[in-house]
Amino acid sequence: MFRSIRTASWSAGLTALLVAVVVGSAALGPVRIDPLTVAMAILNAVVVPSSVTAGSATIPGLGVAVPVPDVQYVPLFSFDVPKTHQIIVADVRLPRIALAATVGFALAAAGTVMQGFFRNPLADPSIIGVSSGAAAGAVAAIAFPLLVPFGSLHLSAFVGALVTAFLVYAIATEGGRTPVATLLLAGVAIQAFLGALISYMLVHSGESLRQAVIWMMGHLNNSSWSDVGFALPVAIVGVLVLGAYTRELNVLLLGEEDAYHLGVDVEQTKFLLLAIASIVTAAGVAVAGVIGFVGLVVPHMMRLIVGPDHRVLLPTSALAGASFLVATDTIARAGPAEVPVGIVTAALGAPFFLFLLTRREVHSL
Repeated sequence: MFRSIRTASWSAGLTALLVAVVVGSAALGPVRIDPLTVAMAILNAVVVPSSVTAGSATIPGLGVAVPVPDVQYVPLFSFDVPKTHQIIVADVRLPRIALAATVGFALAAAGTVMQGFFRNPLADPSIIGVSSGAAAGAVAAIAFPLLVPFGSLHLSAFVGALVTAFLVYAIATEGGRTPVATLLLAGVAIQAFLGALISYMLVHSGESLRQAVIWMMGHLNNSSWSDVGFALPVAIVGVLVLGAYTRELNVLLLGEEDAYHLGVDVEQTKFLLLAIASIVTAAGVAVAGVIGFVGLVVPHMMRLIVGPDHRVLLPTSALAGASFLVATDTIARAGPAEVPVGIVTAALGAPFFLFLLTRREVHSL
């Protein structure tokens, strides 16, 4: 009961912080807008379904039309906001901010699970090569679009990430058991191979080199609501599923043998945690590129504040990760020349992580 109240209290506080960061971020830019106007413009952008009709959509890369529901929406609020400010907030800044929050939410949650899964404070979502797989798929789609069966860069990166994750799992599994140490070493080996493959593709990417390098640095410019629609459902469903396994994650910290005697189906739980965390990571990396330190630093920050219980740590880390990436992306685009957000997260995350190391705060889970 006390733990539930703690989780709800911390989640409510971090949600309020996220709302404040979103409003502050949407107010900043070449055209400054006061926070009250921003808040009203955001509320004007909230829509609810009004009707549903039969429609169709084409599967990217396959050209096959499939029936899908065509939902019509109407605004829920109609505050008096200047049209220019409404367009700037709702159509220009809000998609980027929503995507930053979604990616930060996904990477921080996946990082929390990976650190608990590997019982390693240096683990992050890229530890088994998911980010490298996404980068390989994205660079292939950018540099050699005619050779990639998927027309979408997002889809290529997503598929590359998932194929890599399951390849590493298959290599590390023998006789129905997947030792964590073998999984880690297989991930390191596959990452090294993919690094070489990416380097080869970059050397032969010609005029696409700049686009590929910027994607690999992590970026959120030119974000759209379709990007949010691609990543947000996967992130929310994935984190909810991970949340159902936080007790098992706590027990796994005691060791696999103890977890088995306490009634945990160790191998099945490990497979589910790894698969869902990889899918959540793939969704974030596919739309925003490789953004480091979110999944490494944010769980440590929240572990210092709320403690190691994953039933509290997972939701709070996810919400804190959303605020962290929105704030760092605001810094990335606030200067005279915009820089990839991955540079800002690394510039802020690396010194903070070293600070934690010097304080001996990152030695155990």
